[in-house]
Amino acid sequence: MAEVVIVGGGPAGIRAASVLVEAGLRPVLVDEGRRAGGQGYRAPARNLDLDMKGLMGTEAAKYARLHGLFASLRERFDYRQGTLVWGIHEKTLHILADGIAGTMPYDALILATGATDRIMPLPGWTLPGVFTLGGAQVILKDQGCLIGNRIAFLGSSPLLLLAAFQYHKSGASIAAVVDTTPFSAKLTALRNLAASPRTLARGILYRAALRRAGIPVIEGATPLAIDGRERVEGVRIRYGRGRERFISCDAVAYGHGLKPETQLAELAGARFWFDPVFRLWLPETDADGRAGPDLYLAGDGMAIGGADAAEASGALAAHALLADRGRPSPGQEPARLRRQVGRLRRFQRGLAQAFAWPVAQAAALPDETIVCRCEAVTAGDIRAAIRAPLGPREVNRVKALTRCGMGRCQGRFCGPALQEIVAAACGEPVADVGRLRVQAPVKPIPLHAASELEQ
Repeated sequence: MAEVVIVGGGPAGIRAASVLVEAGLRPVLVDEGRRAGGQGYRAPARNLDLDMKGLMGTEAAKYARLHGLFASLRERFDYRQGTLVWGIHEKTLHILADGIAGTMPYDALILATGATDRIMPLPGWTLPGVFTLGGAQVILKDQGCLIGNRIAFLGSSPLLLLAAFQYHKSGASIAAVVDTTPFSAKLTALRNLAASPRTLARGILYRAALRRAGIPVIEGATPLAIDGRERVEGVRIRYGRGRERFISCDAVAYGHGLKPETQLAELAGARFWFDPVFRLWLPETDADGRAGPDLYLAGDGMAIGGADAAEASGALAAHALLADRGRPSPGQEPARLRRQVGRLRRFQRGLAQAFAWPVAQAAALPDETIVCRCEAVTAGDIRAAIRAPLGPREVNRVKALTRCGMGRCQGRFCGPALQEIVAAACGEPVADVGRLRVQAPVKPIPLHAASELEQ
C-alpha cells in the first residue's frame, strides 16, 4: 500500500511532493500527463525547439523554477507518468497506465487535479476549427502548432488575453480579441483585483501589447454565432449600440475561464457547496485543504486561484497532512501560506466578478443550439423535457431523460450550461436545480478496465 499518493503533476502536486519529500516521506505522484507541469506550465514535446521563455512572458522565471524543482526531486518520489485515475473506492485508486488497468491503495490522498475550460454553448461552437482557449494553448505549447491561419479569440476571462498574447508572440495572425465583458464591469471589481497587483498588471500589459500590435480588442460584445458551412468561416457579434459585425477567420479560440476538476474529489468523499460568485459547486475544505479523513485538496481542482495559489495550496495541503500525522511544521510557514492563498483567492473572486459567466446567454440560446455535443442534445431538447407533464426540475433528472451529460466528457463541458438552462426554464435559482452527480469512470477507459468494478 502506498503511504501517501498525490494525483496531479502540476504546480500544486509538485509543491505538495516537495514538502513531503523534505519531511522524509516518499510519496507517489500520479500524473495523467507524460511530462510534469500540468496545463499552465506544460512542457513542450521532446526535441521541439520552442521558445517557452517568450511564450510564458513574465511567468517564464516561475515556469523554469517549477520544472527545476521537479527535476531536483525526481529521484526522491515515485513518479507515475501517463497514469489515469478513473475511479476511487474505499481508499483505493482505480488506474490505467499504458493500457494496463490496476489499483493503488493509499493511506492518505492529496488531489491536485487542476481545472478545465468553462464553456457556454453558442450556435456553431461544434464546427471544425473551434477550440477552447485552454486547448489552443495546449496545441501551441505542446507541439508548437497554431490552430489556424487567421484566428479569433472569443469569450471572457484573463485566459482570453493570455492565449491571444501567446499566439501573437508565436507569429499568429489574429483577426480580433472579442471580450464579452464590458470594461465597466471590470472597474467594479478593482477592489478584489488589487489583492494581486502583479497579476493585474500582467493582464494590463497583455492587453496593451495586443493593441500596440494593431489587433482589435473589442469589449462588451455579445456573441451571436460562429458561422461556417463545413468549418469555421467567421464570428458574428453585436457590440456598441446594437451594431453587428462579422469577423472573418478560419479558427476560433473560445471560452469563459476555468472550472475545477472535482470528479475525483466527489468519489473520494468530499462534500460540496454552491459558490454564488463563481456559480459553481465546489468541494468543502478547511483553510488548509482538508476535505475529509486522510483526504486533502489543492490547486485549481479545489477552487480556481491560478498557478501561484496552486503552488501555495499544494504546500499547505502537504503541511496539513504532516500535522495530522503528528508532525506539525515548525515556524510560521503554514500561516504564511494561508495568507498567500487567501489573498490570491480573493483576487480570483474579483476576476469572477469582472469576467462574468454569461448567464443571460444560456437563457437566450436558440432551441437548435447543441448543448451536449457528445450526445447531440440541444437546448430545445432540454426545455421540451422540462415543459412536458411532470417534467423534471433537477439536473440529474433532466440528464436521465435527455442524455445531456452522459457522453464522453461526463458533463465536464455541458454541465455548467445545463444547470443554467434548467434554472432559466424552471424560473429557479441555479443553486436549487442541483448539480450533476459523478460516477466512475470519470474519463473514457477500455472495457477491460471497467470490468474491475465488477470484481
